[in-house]
Amino acid sequence: MSEKEKQFDKCDCTIIHEDVVDKVKSTMPEEEDLYNLADFFKVFGDSTRIKIISALLTCEMCVCDIAALLNMTHSSISHQLRVLKQARLVKFRREGKVVYYSLDDGHIKEIFDTGLLHVTEK
Repeated sequence: MSEKEKQFDKCDCTIIHEDVVDKVKSTMPEEEDLYNLADFFKVFGDSTRIKIISALLTCEMCVCDIAALLNMTHSSISHQLRVLKQARLVKFRREGKVVYYSLDDGHIKEIFDTGLLHVTEK
């Protein structure tokens, strides 16, 4: 880090801008909602879950298909799907003996697409 960057990074101000603090405080979500949001984003912190979400963007799939696609065991895929289901990122429907998984709603695609756009922009 250059000297110029170090200087930019450091704030020597000791004055609290109360009007700014009050304005931001009045617009911030409730504390519990922020904790829930942090937990929500933690679910995205696993590459296997991200791969599952990516696969389900195209079409609904059963555990067997997802396991074959990702070259993983049924058990490990089922575990990750359970986590995704608890976070309301995926839903399922049963057709006879087969259970099909899909994204819970359009918000999941938006979140995924926005994150992917961010990490791939140059």
